Amino acid sequence: MTHVFIVHHNASEDGLDEDVKLIGVYRSRVDAEGAVTRLRPQPGFCDHPDGFEVSEYELDKDHWTEGFISWKEALDESKKR
Repeated sequence: MTHVFIVHHNASEDGLDEDVKLIGVYRSRVDAEGAVTRLRPQPGFCDHPDGFEVSEYELDKDHWTEGFISWKEALDESKKR
């Protein structure tokens, strides 16, 4: 196995505020999509049925290679402009 499939759910109403849940990590896309099918009718998820995302990740590889700044730092930086 060189890849896994990760399922997240985001219940954000506006796409800006994140309400993200890690659902699980699966060996195949079929297994990941099966989780989505099982969970979509459940309370909360059924209110945001399009909030599921299945992502493929290669194992033993860095996937976030840049640094990061906090929201406060980003807002402070935008005020300087």
